[in-house]
Amino acid sequence: MNILKGNTPQNIRFGEKKSKYYFHIRAFFALLGALLVFSVYINWQTLLEKMDDKPMGAFALMGQKTFTTDADIKESLLKMGSLKGFWGQDVEPIQAQIEALPWVKNAVVRKIWPNRLSIWVTEYQPVAFWNHNQLVTQDGVVFQLPFERLNKQTLPYLGGPDYQSLKVLEAWNQIYADFKAKNLMAKGMTIDERGAWQVTLDNDIVLRLGRGEWKSKLERFVTIYPQIDVPENKKIDYVDLRYTAGAAVGMADK
Repeated sequence: MNILKGNTPQNIRFGEKKSKYYFHIRAFFALLGALLVFSVYINWQTLLEKMDDKPMGAFALMGQKTFTTDADIKESLLKMGSLKGFWGQDVEPIQAQIEALPWVKNAVVRKIWPNRLSIWVTEYQPVAFWNHNQLVTQDGVVFQLPFERLNKQTLPYLGGPDYQSLKVLEAWNQIYADFKAKNLMAKGMTIDERGAWQVTLDNDIVLRLGRGEWKSKLERFVTIYPQIDVPENKKIDYVDLRYTAGAAVGMADK
């Protein structure tokens, strides 16, 4: 509001002291609120633990659990020591502990009031043995599992460097289908560090294919196999197809 006094205009500010006082009050309460929120934040875990009256003491195992047992989960939880209660227990360490089982692909853990855990597991599904002491999935993931848990599954025997697992699987699927169409059965396939292929038939005959392209070599084997003359009391041990034409046949005693 402008008031003229003589020839000089003057500005008069009403309520100036009151505005400054109100500003300081607001700043004080804002600071107090921030300190309260910060205090709750840094003490949140302690507050939650004080609200718990009993630790997590039971669990329910869910999902398509072909290989995982209640005993596996119980042992995993015991390795963690004493669990906290519903409010204080973080489920991420429990999930990580269960996923440490080599055949578990992932796990989801939920807390159920008042002191139970719901555990859902997804497992790797094997399609072949890998390097004699491991297994491999259709996606080429190599993992370990006690073989006694396979429930007598009939699986092919594949092998090679782990980084070649998917390449071997793709080759195996093609060879198995081609051989089956010709009334031949294969039971295994490997590739070594040098990239040399080898196929084993269900009668234990080993086909040495060498490095590089192998399709024409297998076609050659299918052609010459019925023509191989096997002496009495002998059996075919291997067929070496690492030649431009023909093959070398190795015999063994029956």
